[in-house]
Amino acid sequence: MGRELGRGQFGITRQCIERKTGTVHACKLIAKSRLQPNDYILREVQIMHHLVGHPHVVKIQGAYEDPRRVYIVMELCTGGELFDRIVANGRFSEKAAAAQIADIVGVVQHCHQLGVMHLDLKPENFLLASEDHDALLKVTDFGLSRFFKVGEVYTEEVGSLIYKAPEVLRCRYGPEADVWSAGVILYILLCGYPPFKGENDNATRELIKRGPLNFDVAPWPEISESAKDLVSHMLDREPRRRFTASEVLNHPWIAEEGVAADRDIDCAVLQRLKQFSATNKLQKMALKG
Repeated sequence: MGRELGRGQFGITRQCIERKTGTVHACKLIAKSRLQPNDYILREVQIMHHLVGHPHVVKIQGAYEDPRRVYIVMELCTGGELFDRIVANGRFSEKAAAAQIADIVGVVQHCHQLGVMHLDLKPENFLLASEDHDALLKVTDFGLSRFFKVGEVYTEEVGSLIYKAPEVLRCRYGPEADVWSAGVILYILLCGYPPFKGENDNATRELIKRGPLNFDVAPWPEISESAKDLVSHMLDREPRRRFTASEVLNHPWIAEEGVAADRDIDCAVLQRLKQFSATNKLQKMALKG
């Protein structure tokens, strides 16, 4: 096992080397003692195999166990997190944001078509496959994902707070919650801060449930009406009215040859994205301690 790559609710991910070939992979290590029952592990492995073949889903190589741990071996993504790549590029536009969210929502559509909810969509779970400028964006971490049946209501509150849909906080939700989370990511891409963030977790929960969607402060007056229209439909608090993944992908702002402008967004947005990403990393380091 090599260096640590990240850690989540259920395990730590490290580099590992396949002895026969020398190929470097990523390996998620999950202590069996932390999971009772361990059906979460089985479900994560089943879901990753179920979704295999999509270009924007990280590929599972295999799953193994010993008396203490389960090991999920996956392809190694070496290009870093999505927001870090955007900041490193030094410029960003609505057109670039539309391309990124099209990839993200394309994965959501694929998951939903195959009866899977991701339930933990957030920027740090999207990695670039390599350091190439045109590297594929890959979704990772299916630890909270689950299979769903149309019309069934799910009641376990899961996910990361600022990306949780209102119905997840109320513990009555379905796959529509993934579109809300993607909408939060899009909002952050366009302005550099989340749409609903209070001084503490309780305040954030109330804002997610009832707070106004603010398009009055910078840089929103400079953002196109078409982009704001899409954000509004993705962050509709009524799941039955909220856009589906297919409707998002067919929106004029995001569709191929769509209307998203190739004009640089205010450079202050990049600075806020940089700070947002740095804050997330500090929080992860605090968890390690």
